[in-house]
Amino acid sequence: MANTAPPMTVLEVKKIFQPGLHFVGGTRGLILNVGQRGSRSWILRFTASNGKRRDLGLGSYPDVGLKEAREEGDSILQKIRGGIDPVVERRANTSPTAGVSGTPTFEHCANQYIEDHRAGWANRKHEAQWRSTLSTYALQVIGGLPVDEVTSKHVIEILRPIWASKTETANRVRGRIESVLTSAAAQGYRQGANPASWKGNLEAVFPSAKKVSPVRHFEAVSIADAPRVFASVQSTDGVGARCLELTILAACRSGEARLAAWSEIDLGSAIWTIPAARMKAKRDHRVALSPAAVAVLRALPRYEDTDLVFSSPVRGKTRNPVSDMTLTAVMRRLKLTATVHGWRSTFKDWAAEKTDYPNELSEMALAHTIGSAVEAAYRRGDMFEKRRRLMADWAEFLDRRG
Repeated sequence: MANTAPPMTVLEVKKIFQPGLHFVGGTRGLILNVGQRGSRSWILRFTASNGKRRDLGLGSYPDVGLKEAREEGDSILQKIRGGIDPVVERRANTSPTAGVSGTPTFEHCANQYIEDHRAGWANRKHEAQWRSTLSTYALQVIGGLPVDEVTSKHVIEILRPIWASKTETANRVRGRIESVLTSAAAQGYRQGANPASWKGNLEAVFPSAKKVSPVRHFEAVSIADAPRVFASVQSTDGVGARCLELTILAACRSGEARLAAWSEIDLGSAIWTIPAARMKAKRDHRVALSPAAVAVLRALPRYEDTDLVFSSPVRGKTRNPVSDMTLTAVMRRLKLTATVHGWRSTFKDWAAEKTDYPNELSEMALAHTIGSAVEAAYRRGDMFEKRRRLMADWAEFLDRRG
């Protein structure tokens, strides 16, 4: 490993300006981290008792010299050999006014933030996306820095190379850094303004993300083409086509249909109750099933080994839900450039342009969050029956062949 190199001298360390991680030797895992714009700080890299690599910040260079960094590193390694986790110890002993040697690194705070929030993320991919974007763009610059030393200068260094070319990604990275730093401040690890905030801060450095990269909406089937395209979906064989058919009729998100369970559906009452855990708004959503939607469900086979409404062929002993790509493949097979999600826009456009139903009713059918006062009014007893008529009219519109 690189950290087995002969110990560097004070003069050799003083001459290190090349961005990156530099093992200085003398203490196993001691690294001088040089940022893209010249910031330098100490990192101690070690393997925790759980086998995972950990980085611990030891302060900025030259505020903390080579001798002090080695002494601190040796002391920490001794504790590790004695079974003490130095990161946990620091968190227990750190006060809001503690110095850099008592402050966890940004990487540690980021990992802790992810651990603390993963239970609230509906999609498991969310965690992977957080880890990937921070690792790719942020950790190489600020990962080893004590979290209270992260400044706007560092954030700008991270964002500047990608703001124009990868604007959406850059804005997500900025937001994730901001969230980690806000959490760190709440735990007493840093004070003052958040260097990753947009308002009154980074907006003075970068143009708005909307101006650089305008929002691209999901391409939708036009209202005029909807009946013809829907008929093509109906005439297509396969579980993916049937899942897409229900997705269109219910104006739901594809994931809600793909993971639908028979235990959620009351065919007699024509009600499908999607649990809060699978809803973007995190609350139960009742779907008024039209006669056409009920017919699709009644025609589907049921399998004793799964509660899934739409499952892929048996692989071994486990049936899996159909994938998102299965529905997209149906659209591609029909030579459509529109997206599956775009059908929700088609439904919304139809309700707004071709019916007299109030906007709030179609918003509720789409499970969108609407104003509290209006929502309260539309949660009265007859709202669901109004939505039932709306969905029946939508199905009748789609069934036109003219």
